[in-house]
Amino acid sequence: MRETLAMPVARARRATPDLAERLGEHVVAALIEEATLAPKPGLVDIRSRGAHHDLDWELMCVSALALQPTFTELARAGQEMQPMQSLQRMQSLRERIGAIGRDGEARMLDATQGVNTHRGAIWALGLLVTAAAADPVAPANPADRTPHGIAARAGALARLPDRHAPALTGNKGERACLDYNVGGARGQAQAGFPHVVNVALPELSRSRRRGDSETAARLNALLAIMASLDDTCVLARGGPGALAELQDGARRVLALGGAASLAGRRHLKLLDRRLVELHVSPGGAADLLAAALFLNRLHREAAPTTQA
Repeated sequence: MRETLAMPVARARRATPDLAERLGEHVVAALIEEATLAPKPGLVDIRSRGAHHDLDWELMCVSALALQPTFTELARAGQEMQPMQSLQRMQSLRERIGAIGRDGEARMLDATQGVNTHRGAIWALGLLVTAAAADPVAPANPADRTPHGIAARAGALARLPDRHAPALTGNKGERACLDYNVGGARGQAQAGFPHVVNVALPELSRSRRRGDSETAARLNALLAIMASLDDTCVLARGGPGALAELQDGARRVLALGGAASLAGRRHLKLLDRRLVELHVSPGGAADLLAAALFLNRLHREAAPTTQA
């Protein structure tokens, strides 16, 4: 099944895709890499459903592949984003990508028969892929092509209002933001994805430099996000108590040497067991890890010899 799911991406790659198609492929690859990574505490991965009863690895991959046209379309919209663009045109772009994202959510629900697999990822990675496709002032300002530069542009888009978006959706994450006074996915995006560029990517680089396996490095990046993120997926299901257990547990794994150490792996398994008992799943952290993997893919493509 894994080979079958990978075929559409592989075929598209052989056809020498344009920039928007390539960016769409990178998003889908990042989503599948996140879904496959194991063992992730409380989350769906290739070995387990985590704390879910309606999700599994195969469904997550089906959803990711179904969303590839959405992310490609978002990238095409982003290619029209120019430096010093007028506020009116930026507003128009924001509303356009909002409409594309809502269509993508409908496509996702159709592919999964109504199961929410990637709603948060459509928001986060949709903004990032739009921003990544923009033509910044490089080479005059090459920093605009870095993960920080892309995240900053995505944040600027996220801060613009979308007149056509519903005022309230009734989603669990939205209710958790209101109940517990946290920013959630919207606040993370509007701030320029600090947990991606200041937490996950540095941990990914640090773990690789010390010789951790790629799996361990990615798990450590996920744990670093979990250790401080006010994850609305956890708050919605388990409240502040469950969030505190998650954050404390993630910090403990990292303090014991992370996923590459024997003690860290043992505590990671205990954390997974506890989250399943609590029936909580840190989906917000998973979305941000996928975002970090996407930006890291772009960084490595731009500088293939780097190990960051």
